[in-house]
Amino acid sequence: MQRFGEWLEIKIPKEWAQNTVFHVLSKELGASKSLIQKWNSSSAIKRNNSKADVNHQLQTGDRLFLHIFGDEDYGVLPEYQTIDVLYEDDHLLIVNKRAGIDTHPNEAHQKGTLANGIAYYYQSNGLQIRVRHIHRLDKDTSGAIIFAKHDLAHSLLNHALELRKIKRTYIAIIEGKLPHPKGKIDQPIGRDRHHATRRRVSPQGQRAITHYQVEQYVATNHISIVSLQLDTGRTHQIRVHLSSIGHPIIGDVLYGGKKGFIGRQALHALKVALIHPFTAEKIEVEADFPTDMLSLLPKN
Repeated sequence: MQRFGEWLEIKIPKEWAQNTVFHVLSKELGASKSLIQKWNSSSAIKRNNSKADVNHQLQTGDRLFLHIFGDEDYGVLPEYQTIDVLYEDDHLLIVNKRAGIDTHPNEAHQKGTLANGIAYYYQSNGLQIRVRHIHRLDKDTSGAIIFAKHDLAHSLLNHALELRKIKRTYIAIIEGKLPHPKGKIDQPIGRDRHHATRRRVSPQGQRAITHYQVEQYVATNHISIVSLQLDTGRTHQIRVHLSSIGHPIIGDVLYGGKKGFIGRQALHALKVALIHPFTAEKIEVEADFPTDMLSLLPKN
């Protein structure tokens, strides 16, 4: 696959031949049915040099084109921000979100979010494309976050996330010393009916699984540095789970963490690893450890 102007060109190999356009797009490429219908109704599919219908049969050597790189509305208001880019190509963008900003607007015309900054970044680089986040981070969580640059990348990356093929590693600084060097927290999470934004472990909640590993215990401060990976993506999952076992994140006042040491929860999305949906390359990026969390650790 390669970009050809505003089109993505796909050369049909022998093993894909004798199948319909719909079959190739859905089964071989992984596009959703709704996305294929959208392309079909907007004449965004071509076979060789002619418009293609989804029922057309493809032959070995055919060139299938998808119009996925055209101009779009940003979806949010562009606003100047300094964007820390960790990885970028024609299909996806991975950036290091700073703490203290929402991932995306929660109401019309909201500004000051990372998405507003991404829109400005696109605009300043001559791109007019929709801002599409693949996952989100809490306002006061920093670190690596993925954006898709067109609708097919959005569909494929969302699917990879659902299948847990996108690996995200977090670092948290927590209170106390965990009894085991590694472990799994498997506790369902639901809404806290006594608090509008808080979540809690609840038998009626959705299943949530967090894996942790202790990286360092700092006896002088009675704190631990832990790395974490999620099998699920519930709201506030890491924060709820760590609090539920008696080791809240430093600074996470909402879930019982001590305040005064840092102005937010000491949680950082350190690393993202995935197989690129178009090149099949392994992409692994790391977001620099934030200075405010470093300040909690003893100086060597």
